[in-house]
Amino acid sequence: MGEAKRRQLAAQAQAMDVMLVDTPGGRIHVQWDHGASATSNAQLSFFSEFLATTGVYDAWVKTCPLNYTSPNAPSKRDVLGTWLLAILAGHNRYSHITGLRGDAVSPQILGMQKIISEDALRRSLSRISAEQSQTWLVPQLLSSVHAALSTPWILDIDTTIKPLYGKQSGAEVSYNPHKPGRPSHALHTYWVGNLRLVLDVVVSPGKEHSAAKARPGLIGVLDNLGEQHRPTLVRGDCGFGNEPFIAELEERTQPYLFKLRQTAGVKKLLTRQFARDDWTPPGASDQGWSAVEDTLKLSGWDKARRVVILRRAVRTDLALSRKTSNEVGEQIELLMPDKDVQAWEYAVLVTNSSYELEAFGQLYRDRADCENGFDELKNQWGWGGFTTQDIERCQTSARCVALVYNWWSWYCRAAKPGARMEAITSRALLLAGVGRAVKHAGQTTLYLTPMHAAKDKLIELIANVRAALSHVRAVAEQLPLTDRWKAFLDYVVAKITRPLLPWSRPIQLMRAG
Repeated sequence: MGEAKRRQLAAQAQAMDVMLVDTPGGRIHVQWDHGASATSNAQLSFFSEFLATTGVYDAWVKTCPLNYTSPNAPSKRDVLGTWLLAILAGHNRYSHITGLRGDAVSPQILGMQKIISEDALRRSLSRISAEQSQTWLVPQLLSSVHAALSTPWILDIDTTIKPLYGKQSGAEVSYNPHKPGRPSHALHTYWVGNLRLVLDVVVSPGKEHSAAKARPGLIGVLDNLGEQHRPTLVRGDCGFGNEPFIAELEERTQPYLFKLRQTAGVKKLLTRQFARDDWTPPGASDQGWSAVEDTLKLSGWDKARRVVILRRAVRTDLALSRKTSNEVGEQIELLMPDKDVQAWEYAVLVTNSSYELEAFGQLYRDRADCENGFDELKNQWGWGGFTTQDIERCQTSARCVALVYNWWSWYCRAAKPGARMEAITSRALLLAGVGRAVKHAGQTTLYLTPMHAAKDKLIELIANVRAALSHVRAVAEQLPLTDRWKAFLDYVVAKITRPLLPWSRPIQLMRAG
């Protein structure tokens, strides 16, 4: 750049420092403040207090396998702090990190020196091998929920598809319900049912979306859980109701509940069951569903198993159509059922659990909550984003996003124990806020201006979080060797746990009680 160009830019900058701007509301004096430290996420200070008090952030940074020898390389804390800020902001591309680099307050809150560039973050993650990533993140994900698994809980299995638009490793054309023909990755996910907490996620090539590819990840999760922390039930859709999957769980004496595909053997079962007169009457909370149970041995099974048949009358008017062939060609024939015909919707479940028959309808309907978790992670947290050419970094990013998502979920449950808060509303309420940092006499003061209309509600939620953290500090002061994260989760779980309904308890537990 020449000297003349420098003088021109300097003159333009000086002219822009103080301006008179005519607006519909009148003339406003505008002045740039280049030296101030400000942030648009001032409430990050409260979330940072949560991370520091519970110790999860320091453990995440300390166990990270990144190792640099160059004095010019960024520190692990700068790398992971930048990534944490990007994930909290809901980014799904590395290029979005550029929008964070003007924030001069957030790095100080997280104990960082600076926010690194998108290229530096990509290069840093490329230094972590697949084995190192798994050794680092799988225990972190499990420990983020492990302390809360002492109460009865359900493990949900499901798979979601991540469409790809480049030449990534593992980008294969296979099952893709929303974008047929588009290459994709398959994300096999293992959930804590109804709490929407992620135990683990395995990123596979697009053609590896079947239940057989999800089985190793499930066995790994079960093996990492102690006997007292095992799920009361493993639950999945019809993709998992097959012999190899079921037999693996039966060998481990693990109760399960899966839906069965509508095969010929299942349809023969249905023809025998609909004539029975011992269907359970639908209760007030059953949404019209009735149930009976029987045993079934399909051709691919090595033994008969307990099956539960659910049905519900379809109350709306129906019109059926079918294709017919005649001299003219194929035509559509419309069939109108008469008044003596009753239409039903139905489902057939296979299980080895000892729950009462009346419980299975609600137990399986609750599985649909997985879809809400997938929607939140993919659309509000950028899950499946941060895509790179190699599938190993995609695996690392998926697990890191899931880990931050778990942390934020617990933070929100401490703030509002009675209900879940999705990121689209909770980040705007509990994270966003204009903050200006002022340093004087070695002390930093953060002046926070909330931009949310529900200020009174916000203060109440922050007070709830700080009450939980005060409890953790008090316990840690009395018992210095206590696990702070477990103490925090015990406090939150006690706030949100409700006693089981009598009909939802396993039979042996009811008899024991």
